[in-house]
Formats: sequence, C-alpha cells, structure tokens
Amino acid sequence: AMLDSEGFAGQYDFVYLPIDFRSHASLGYAFVNMVSPQFVPALWSAFDGFMKWVLPSRKVCYVSWCGPHQGYEAHVQRYRNSPVMHSVVPDEYKPMVFKNGVRMEFPPPTKNPRAPRVRNYARGNP
Repeated sequence: AMLDSEGFAGQYDFVYLPIDFRSHASLGYAFVNMVSPQFVPALWSAFDGFMKWVLPSRKVCYVSWCGPHQGYEAHVQRYRNSPVMHSVVPDEYKPMVFKNGVRMEFPPPTKNPRAPRVRNYARGNP
C-alpha cells in the first residue's frame, strides 16, 4: 500500500517485510524488487530519507542494494523453501509476489519448509 501511494503501483514484483515473531513488529527493513531497472532511480529518490510514516516515528529510511540476492527469481528461490513460508507463519508475515500490481500466489516450495525457530532473547539466550 505504501509503495502504491508513493506512485510505484505495478512497478514491483516482490516485497518482503521481515517481522519479529515474538513482538509482531517489523524488523525495520524490507526487500523490494522492481520489475525493471528503469524504476529504481525514482524509488531510490522517493524512499532514501523517507520519513512520512503512518505511525509517528523519527526513523529515516535508508535505501541500499541487496546482496547477494538480486532480481525476482533470486528472491523467490531464496524464500520459497524458507521457514518463513511454513504453514504456521501468518500470511501477512510472508514474502509477497506481484504481477501487474496484483498479488499472486507465491511459487510453491520444492521441499517442505521447516517451522521457524523462535529464539528467546529476553533471557539472553540467542
């Protein structure tokens, strides 16, 4: 929704906002794949330094290239068998793929993803 409201509807095909399973809060970063390199400069310009968050925050968005995964296929291959795709994980916590601005079903795993491990950081046991 934020990408669309900033003028990027239909220009991305992969979005993943990692979520902390214990706190149910964003980890503070996201992965976005644009459908064409021509859209990257506008996205970079719009979001590098972005501060117009829905919830009041002093956090400033910083845009950078993601490595080692670049491109739709690389992101799908990275996450399709990941624990985040396990059936116990809520759908809104999972990576999303899009075609022409419409969310599509994520490509199925090639093996059964294991359940995610939830670590207990509160007791100092990472």
